[in-house]
Amino acid sequence: MSIFLWVLQFALAFHTIIGAVWKFSNTAEATMPTLGAIPQGVWMGLAVVEIILGLCLILPLFKRDMAKAAPIAAGLIAAEMLVFCALHLFSGSTEYGPMIYWLVVAALCGFIAYARLALKPIK
Repeated sequence: MSIFLWVLQFALAFHTIIGAVWKFSNTAEATMPTLGAIPQGVWMGLAVVEIILGLCLILPLFKRDMAKAAPIAAGLIAAEMLVFCALHLFSGSTEYGPMIYWLVVAALCGFIAYARLALKPIK
């Protein structure tokens, strides 16, 4: 189970950091019109936060005393995805593809956070 969680965490970290780099070169409006309500400064701030959160997902592998960083980072990424879903819903868009994507990412983040906080390793 631990190896599976590390693989998921590395995949999520890669996904999050790539998304942050994407935010530096694209506006919220250009990425997804329903996210246009996010000001450009906040969009850039999200990119910086996402890089930090992506690194926090893999930090415990190198520094054991930072074990709580991964579930916290996963929880914050999940919260961001849920905010994106809310903005999409409130925009009145009838296209649900992006929401499904964000909900899947949020569910994976929730699983990582739960597994790292609550599940005991299998011996």
